[in-house]
Amino acid sequence: MTDGARVARLTEAAIVQNEALGAYAIWRFGLGFQERDGQAVTLPLAFLLLPLVLHAPTLAMVLGTQKASGLHLFAGKLGEQREDLLAVHGRALALRQLTLGSLIAAEQARLVRIEPNTATVRAFSPHDELRAPSLPERIRRIAPACEKIGYWFAGLSDQQVAHTLKVGF
Repeated sequence: MTDGARVARLTEAAIVQNEALGAYAIWRFGLGFQERDGQAVTLPLAFLLLPLVLHAPTLAMVLGTQKASGLHLFAGKLGEQREDLLAVHGRALALRQLTLGSLIAAEQARLVRIEPNTATVRAFSPHDELRAPSLPERIRRIAPACEKIGYWFAGLSDQQVAHTLKVGF
């Protein structure tokens, strides 16, 4: 099979759900988390990001919720259709490998540092050498959503986030 034939067979999900995009999303999530109090995000919380931002209806809901509103209001909106809120857990399980690969890619690209002793992820601050790439609109929308989710998560304990989103660690 030629490379052209392989590319033609990729679905929209395969194009969007890749480790490079996941690494970028995790980096922006970490920046948003650290914005609140400078603390690094715990690894379990990092596994909840991609299920929220790689699902178009949920991403739209994140983008439509004000940063100041917080995770509880977002979860309330998501929970209006109870199955939508409960689906986050299933997507988190389905995207575990992608999240893990994305974390590894983010560390290899020096976007984040994974601290094994504390099981945390610290995002490196952007600087002149690390500028955000020019991205298509459908992908560009992910960055502010990731930062917003990071900010929301930073105000809560891991257990509060899990309880609010109805997920188990």
